[in-house]
Amino acid sequence: MSLFAMGFLLIILQPSTGQFPRACANTQSLLRKECCPPWDGDGSPCGELSRRGSCQNILLSQAPLGPQFPFSGVDDREDWPSVFFNRTCKCEGNFMGFNCGECKFGFSGRNCTERRVRMRRNIFQLTTSEKDKFLAYLNLAKNTLSQDYVIATGTYSQMNNGSNPMFRNINMYDLFVWMHYYASRDTLLGGSNVWRDIDFAHEAPGFLPWHRVFLLMWEREIQKITGDENFTIPYWDWRDAEDCVVCTDEYMGGRHPTNPNILSPASFFSSWQVICTRSEEYNSQQALCNATNEGPILRNPGNHDKSRTPRLPSSAEVEFCLSLSQYESGSMDKMANYSFRNTLEGFADPQTAISNISQSGLHNALHIYMNGSMSQVQGSANDPIFVLHHAFVDSIFERWLRRHRPMLEVYPAANAPIGHNRENYMVPFIPLYRNGEFFKSSRDLGYDYEYLQEPALDSFQEFLTPYLEQARQIWGWLVGAAVIGGIVTALLTGLLVVCRKKRRGTSSEVQPLLIESEDYNNVSYQSNF
Repeated sequence: MSLFAMGFLLIILQPSTGQFPRACANTQSLLRKECCPPWDGDGSPCGELSRRGSCQNILLSQAPLGPQFPFSGVDDREDWPSVFFNRTCKCEGNFMGFNCGECKFGFSGRNCTERRVRMRRNIFQLTTSEKDKFLAYLNLAKNTLSQDYVIATGTYSQMNNGSNPMFRNINMYDLFVWMHYYASRDTLLGGSNVWRDIDFAHEAPGFLPWHRVFLLMWEREIQKITGDENFTIPYWDWRDAEDCVVCTDEYMGGRHPTNPNILSPASFFSSWQVICTRSEEYNSQQALCNATNEGPILRNPGNHDKSRTPRLPSSAEVEFCLSLSQYESGSMDKMANYSFRNTLEGFADPQTAISNISQSGLHNALHIYMNGSMSQVQGSANDPIFVLHHAFVDSIFERWLRRHRPMLEVYPAANAPIGHNRENYMVPFIPLYRNGEFFKSSRDLGYDYEYLQEPALDSFQEFLTPYLEQARQIWGWLVGAAVIGGIVTALLTGLLVVCRKKRRGTSSEVQPLLIESEDYNNVSYQSNF
């Protein structure tokens, strides 16, 4: 089936969810600071009559934050989502959603009791029809209005503290572009002043959990608007790649024949318009991105600043990153050393794990390499390669979780940059998700990666790795104990030999029995297991 025909058939399907709930984007909800929409199943707020959930006060974390953001009460994203709402739906059991009308990730069925694990696959392992279907789904999302969600086009103060709502419609794909922008935008301080050292989705511990939720929500939205419950995001394994192998018209769009900065007209991505890419313009106007079209996707892979990113990441760099046992360290930002998160994000050298913000490694390297829309943080999700890239980054995060098996307490509870403590709610998601809730195996969230299934030996080796690491850490003690044990054994052996010689010289009538005959058959070796 052609992409055009598939897109035509899919266009009749209806969308479902997004981020600022449409049901709460009104004066009454904002003034009451309450977002508890009714569930269609029984008409009660949060499906309370069906015991799916109830409208409750939001409990905010009181843990101290790091020093990176020296303000208070100037940004709508502080203590998310309390500036807009302080009461939302708290769902019970396996129910989830802004009105408790959905199932938690990894569950399905009428009562959300059926567990299911879906498999994310390498985009180059998809059949032609599967790949074409994925591309058609992307295009459908770009051309389908979100029915349940809208975006904010003004700050809370610009909305006159809720009495003048400022929201607008948006298509489903751009909804996620806007969310990525909103989480990473600068703080507007009034006049022409902004604070740039703030990001609720990057440069701190929440980077990996935040993007994990982002992909899970994006994946679910595609499943809903297409009716394809089996859909999963494919990934691009970019280790050791010589160039952008997905940058062809068959996949994510090739290079334009006369303008290397835009996409080939043979790709339907060439007709896509980007949003939220003019951060300096928004800052100067003290305004939010309002999702106005701002031109075509820009991409010129490989023609980037090679002094910053010499090449695409290697397998060896990924393996070194996975060997790092600390998830986070030090200041817990882009200056952190020996931090798995900071090294994978790309602010630390992938060969030493020492922070070096003049270079871009691993995750960051891909963004810089693309040399276009992907290379600017706030608007990077405009390029559909973004989801392929971040799916693979998430798989590396998953490998680290399986290898090191960290307790939840490994994720920082306090003193991380604003929005990144374990119990902080992620900006700008509604329903609410805490960072720590996604610091766990992907299998618990209903998905896995095909390449992590084979071969079985690799999984066994990753299972053994944390124990081998512990053995390495105590190796010196083990060697010392072995030496001392050998000396003690030698001394005891010598004493035993001397004793036997003396006994041989003693009359058999007076030799004592070591074991009484009736007890001999009851002696057995016992292990500690």
